[in-house]
Amino acid sequence: MREAAAAPGEEPVDPLGRTVKETQPPEPAKTPEPIEESSGISVKEVQEHEGIRTFIALADRYLGEIGYTEHGFRHAGLVSNISFNILKRLDFPDRVAELGAIAGYLHDLGNFVSRTMHSQTGAAISYDLLKDLGMTYGEIGVILAAIGNHEEEFGHPVNPAGAAVIVADKSDVHRSRVREKDMAAFDIHDRVNHAVEHSFLRVDAEARTLTLELAIDTELAGVMEYFEIFLSRMVMCRRAAEFLECKFKIDINGSQLL
Repeated sequence: MREAAAAPGEEPVDPLGRTVKETQPPEPAKTPEPIEESSGISVKEVQEHEGIRTFIALADRYLGEIGYTEHGFRHAGLVSNISFNILKRLDFPDRVAELGAIAGYLHDLGNFVSRTMHSQTGAAISYDLLKDLGMTYGEIGVILAAIGNHEEEFGHPVNPAGAAVIVADKSDVHRSRVREKDMAAFDIHDRVNHAVEHSFLRVDAEARTLTLELAIDTELAGVMEYFEIFLSRMVMCRRAAEFLECKFKIDINGSQLL
């Protein structure tokens, strides 16, 4: 759109009467975004909410019925703790770390409705649960964005809490998640998870690195099988780490592969 002629000393305007400054898109908000005065709602209060406990239990039960790995209180608690530790060690404000822990605890809750689009469903359901607890709109907004963006098919790190949840969620690879007892009936996801004897996410604040350290029994599953099913998740972890101004690394059996 062409600018209209301006009188001497006046700022040029376009045909709609807007100055050049007014036609420019606004800059994205800096992160971490400002949060309203803290509601003080803790992750412990979230964990004790009857509705939240019920829905997480149902989500794990229903996923078990269709053959998925464990997505219950163990996974929720671990993702919550790792999310908190990432943000705390990277020196984010305490309340941001707490919101990351809450989002991590709730992130898979929507699976009790359907595995498909569970992140979107979970975010929608979590709104009423968090309002019931007395959380502020600003805090709820941070948490819902984190929940709704944690899946690799369409999610993106949009705030520090969400970036931490992405890395924490994708880092939970371990044989304790496998439900199937008959190894002959394992699919590739069962086989890879069962092969992981140890997993740990190491946060190095000084080096600004997030390193997923895995010990894999290569007689049960090869390293290439791990990347075959988790490559898209690792790419998402890299984006999330970059959002936190870090590098994402993978160490398998003592060898750095990424």
